[in-house]
Amino acid sequence: MEWKPIIPFEPIRSESIPQGEEWVAQVKWDGVRMLTYNDGREVKLINRKGNDRSMQYPEFLDTGEFCRAHSVILDGEMIALSGGKPSFHEIMRRDSLRREQEIRFAAQRIPAIYMIFDILHYDGKWVNGEPLTHRQQLLQELVIPSERVQIVPNVADGELLYDLMKQRGWEGIVSKRLDSTYAFGGKDARWVKKKLARDLYAAIGGVTYRDGGVNAILLGLYDPEGRFIYIGHAGSGKWKGADWRDLTENVKPLIIPDRPFANVPERMKGAVWIQPALTVKVQFLEWTPGGTMRHPIIQGWANVPPEACHMEQSM
Repeated sequence: MEWKPIIPFEPIRSESIPQGEEWVAQVKWDGVRMLTYNDGREVKLINRKGNDRSMQYPEFLDTGEFCRAHSVILDGEMIALSGGKPSFHEIMRRDSLRREQEIRFAAQRIPAIYMIFDILHYDGKWVNGEPLTHRQQLLQELVIPSERVQIVPNVADGELLYDLMKQRGWEGIVSKRLDSTYAFGGKDARWVKKKLARDLYAAIGGVTYRDGGVNAILLGLYDPEGRFIYIGHAGSGKWKGADWRDLTENVKPLIIPDRPFANVPERMKGAVWIQPALTVKVQFLEWTPGGTMRHPIIQGWANVPPEACHMEQSM
């Protein structure tokens, strides 16, 4: 049989960390959500948006190397490390590749690690309706860990794990009820996330230049009425010189005479407006009273269309 891509179950944001024997905590990985589908004939890797990423991660297409099931659907996060911690910028360098030769080279230069945290189906049986405890037991029985495939471990004390993430400067934690089933397309308080900082996908609506090259980007989100709203500018982050040079070239055909933002940006001087076609992931501390991001940091390019950069992300 051929499966249609599943919309994965999502945690909701929380400022508190659930406690009690019915809860476990896991590391929130700064990577790309990835589901593995093996129907017994063909293997596909599909991301959160339902897009096929099989070509980008060829080293994970032989599920027999890391899973004992003949057919299976696994859920997890594809990550890449930089400086000993997960880096969204690095994994996006893999995820954004489209040419086979570049992908083969990158598989060695930017090794990906598949962090598996759930199983939805195996050998003809749907298990998404089983409690998390049973699904995790199945992972222990079926998944063969290695350097590039790992089962995400549980931690009983969420506060302790969150403090450790804070010390290491990682993204945060996800707390899950042990009796939780897996609701396709669901998002509720049986899974909650607490992050050290907020992040979202935003579209670039303007740039500023220094010495002939782009040095900062003006970012926006779409509101429920479809208006493009300015949310702040960013000039620091994980981009290197080559990334800024690429951006300088990429914006040239997108330049437009009038600002695309419905509101007036706080940073207007020297701004060049562009059609909001390029998207990035940005991390920030909090929203200011004026509706802009405080201390935004560019995490990397985002493989999402501009229309996915909407205000509902910040909820």
